[in-house]
Amino acid sequence: MVKFSKELEAQLIPEWKEAFVNYRQLKKYIKIIKLKRLLNQSQPPQQTFGRSIFDSLRFVINKLYNSHNDNNMQDIIQVKKTITEESEEVYETELAQLFVEEDEVQVFFAKLDGELNKVNQFYKKQEIEFVERGEILNKQLNILLDLKQLLSNTRRKNHSLRPSNTEIFPHSPSQRSESVGKRKNSSDSEVSEMDEVISTLERNGLSFVNSAMRVKTKKGKPQTAIRIDIPATTPTAVTSMLWEDLVNSPMKAAGCGGEVINKRKIQCAEKMIRSAFVELYKGLGLLKTYSSLNMVAFTKILKKFDKVSCQKASTNYLKEVKRSHFISSDKVVRLMDEVECTFTKHFTNNDRKRAMKFLRPQQQPKASHMVTFLVGLSTGCSVSLCCVYVILAHLCGIFSPNTEQAYMDAVYPVSSMFVLLSLHLFMYGCNLYMWKSTRINHNFIFEFSPSTALRHRDAFLMCTTLMTTVFGAMVMHLLLRAAGFSPSQVDAIPGIVFLFFVGLLICPFDIFYRPTRFCFIRVIRNIACSPFYKVLLVDFFMADQLTSQIPLLRHLETAGCHTFARVFKSHHPETCHSGRLYVEITYLISFLPYWWRALQCARRWFDDNDINHLANMGKYVSAMVAAGARVTYGRQDNNLWFAIVFITSGVATVYQLYWDFVKDWGFFNPNSKNPLLRDDLILKNKSIYYMSIALNVVLRVAWVETITHLNVGPVQRRLLDFFLASLEVIRRGHWNFYRLENEHLNNVGHFRAVKAVPLPFRDIDSDN
Repeated sequence: MVKFSKELEAQLIPEWKEAFVNYRQLKKYIKIIKLKRLLNQSQPPQQTFGRSIFDSLRFVINKLYNSHNDNNMQDIIQVKKTITEESEEVYETELAQLFVEEDEVQVFFAKLDGELNKVNQFYKKQEIEFVERGEILNKQLNILLDLKQLLSNTRRKNHSLRPSNTEIFPHSPSQRSESVGKRKNSSDSEVSEMDEVISTLERNGLSFVNSAMRVKTKKGKPQTAIRIDIPATTPTAVTSMLWEDLVNSPMKAAGCGGEVINKRKIQCAEKMIRSAFVELYKGLGLLKTYSSLNMVAFTKILKKFDKVSCQKASTNYLKEVKRSHFISSDKVVRLMDEVECTFTKHFTNNDRKRAMKFLRPQQQPKASHMVTFLVGLSTGCSVSLCCVYVILAHLCGIFSPNTEQAYMDAVYPVSSMFVLLSLHLFMYGCNLYMWKSTRINHNFIFEFSPSTALRHRDAFLMCTTLMTTVFGAMVMHLLLRAAGFSPSQVDAIPGIVFLFFVGLLICPFDIFYRPTRFCFIRVIRNIACSPFYKVLLVDFFMADQLTSQIPLLRHLETAGCHTFARVFKSHHPETCHSGRLYVEITYLISFLPYWWRALQCARRWFDDNDINHLANMGKYVSAMVAAGARVTYGRQDNNLWFAIVFITSGVATVYQLYWDFVKDWGFFNPNSKNPLLRDDLILKNKSIYYMSIALNVVLRVAWVETITHLNVGPVQRRLLDFFLASLEVIRRGHWNFYRLENEHLNNVGHFRAVKAVPLPFRDIDSDN
């Protein structure tokens, strides 16, 4: 049977952990009371000479007192509720004479009162916030419904006033006068329609641009724009809105009865309000869970106290707990019912089953044993194929001076690319396992759907499957070369493997983790168009991963170049390692991940107006300069460029280390109770954090090897470069855990358990 403390730890909301009953601490106080009573009972009674004549009478009185426990037990403790000046309920327990002399009992009930007050106040605060949020959403929904109704009426009127095909060019004077009359009526109806829009929506509190002084055009039409704040999260949304505005404006100017209300913005506003209702319902469900778990915790801890004290002291206290606000209030349940009815009526056309799919999404299914079996099977296959490949390569003399260059040019880029990708997936799987073990809510931080989010077993399966395929292709490549096939045919195998995985990535069928693949494509698209997209945490987190995979991007470029050169004969393979185009692409690949990340910082500064984002952008600019200097030094080996590389890389490394420890991990807090760390730590062993700091410093300065230019052969040089690239991937996986730990602790500090969805319509009061 699982202990309740572990069950509570597994079911509580991680972001609200500090607001829950401190069950473990209360259990410790009960153990102290128990030990104290056992010590008192173990002490021998004091010896007296003779007995008093009142001993028998005292014994009878004690028996009678114990026999009437059910009637008198209500007076053992008294819980008093007082209202403070801030209208907050405060509970305080008064103990009967039975417990007054026991200091441990008094301390226990004082702590219990503190926990009850804490739970009650937190629940009341969250309830007020959710109720206010519900009122705002109802107001926003009413505005949306009015806009949709007016849009429908506008279309109906425009359709009835629009001339038919035979009336576009009237031939008779009567037809001309009739057409002119219709246009005049259309103009008058548009003016009255605008007045209707403004008067209807101002009653709901919607603000307007220049609503007080409505300027009219030459034709007498009001020139007013509704303020609908739609965040420009995608270039597509921006383009479509601008295009619709440009199309509608000439229509209005020509008197053709164009739409006054922008249809695209109405659709975006509806989507935003729908998401806000889903998040509100989720928050109400979490608050309901919070109430029920705390009630169970209070019941369990009071029963333990009764068992230790051999009294029924919990009756009065449990009555007060049940009468407290977090149990007696029904606002959350009623608001949940209202949200269900509203969402079903206005967003799913009275389809309750479909509405519940939005409001109560399916939780992530339990891990299948088949996935674990496949991970083990593919791991065994990849290890076996790796051993077979090493033996065959040695027997075929692949690394001899005569054949190593051609073989390494064809196989090394593709194999290194997939091995680095597999290593990154393995590190991500380790991150997922650690985040789950330490109760870090990574799905909430990344805004992933719990039903489709990747689990650590899935990441390991993707890693091992990828490695098995790559090693199988390498073994096949060796066997075909040994069988005498032409190099042009055999060298196409790495390209085929690459195209196979690209096709699998963009495959539209629901196979091999389609939600994860499409999410990855969407995030990469956001990164590539960084200035035009609102930057989410998952976007800049993935962009940071790309800064650690610059060798992979270089191998990708080299593999593509060799595939086209050897299979399609588009150019000579030597141009893939020399020439002006090769140098330009090398610089571009070295700059691109840092450039994307710098643009994201600029966009975040534009959105949030936080100077820290500009400082973060400076870090990536310094990294770009250092990367460019190292590429140039690789082609121009002289003392001047050595000094430039050493200075730029040193400055960039110090900049990066400061940002890693202070900003990303939250370490080196001078006022922290943990030296060189922060106050809140998820891992219990502090030495792990100090070892991680040292490891991050060592791996950050691994670039020193790239400027030493060791005198090794070409094969050893490539293996050394691959080893350094692998170290950077390992460093990034190590960095990921502490970065998300710090983000999770920030959410916990602000009790953020529900995503804040921006609302489209702005109130008049907020504008003023």
